[in-house]
Amino acid sequence: MNTIQNMRIAVIGAGNMGGALIGGLVESGTPPANLIASDVVAAALESTARQWGVETTQDNLAAVQGRDIVLLAIKPQVAPETLAHIAPALKPGCLILSIMAGVRTAAIESTLGQPFPVVRAMPNLMAQVRSAASALCPGRHATAEHLETARQVLGAVGSTVVVEEKQMDAVTGLSGSGPGYIFVLIDALADGGVKMGLPKPVALQLAAQTVLGAARMAMESGEHPAALKDRVTSPGGTTIAGLHALEQKGFRDALMSAVEAATKRSMELGN
Repeated sequence: MNTIQNMRIAVIGAGNMGGALIGGLVESGTPPANLIASDVVAAALESTARQWGVETTQDNLAAVQGRDIVLLAIKPQVAPETLAHIAPALKPGCLILSIMAGVRTAAIESTLGQPFPVVRAMPNLMAQVRSAASALCPGRHATAEHLETARQVLGAVGSTVVVEEKQMDAVTGLSGSGPGYIFVLIDALADGGVKMGLPKPVALQLAAQTVLGAARMAMESGEHPAALKDRVTSPGGTTIAGLHALEQKGFRDALMSAVEAATKRSMELGN
């Protein structure tokens, strides 16, 4: 099986997420000569070319010609027009990898009008620091090999999971919107430190590093988060006092409700 380092990739949309994926691909070994970025904003292309040394163009047709993978990092509202425009120039069998929020694989396949393999992905903001959590789902014509290729692309900016397309709204509610919840958590922890006498810069550093370290331990230890929580909770100690306060304030319920609300909103936007 070919690796993505040997494939020619076009990225349509060189904004924050498209730029992050280009950077991740280059850093993980894809030659810049194998990449091309297209965008209507000249400044975005200039920045991408300067930082990563890839070819750029404002012509989507020129960008996709002869490419093995076309990564769609454009706004959902321009998807129908863009897809219809590039369809005649796509190489037969080209993998269409979409990170457009709310645009289903069937809609992409229908607009293209030909049986191109389509994989839909939902990365999150952490792609910018190569720590994204990305979920992928295959379209009707995508094989296991296409899905693996897509996982290699998204793997350049973080970790990946495969889900059913009907679960993508829940992915949006959890990992797509999740960074927002965590940023609020970090800020609130730091404010608690300030309330108890710490300078804000010190409190922020301690809070952010605590979240980072806890997440790393949860990922790498193989233990359930509840078991890890018990390891830091001694009888009659400080942590159990803090956990009791969280329970009294409905901390777990608030987070679960946030995921539920964001998932429902994603469903509304996708209709």
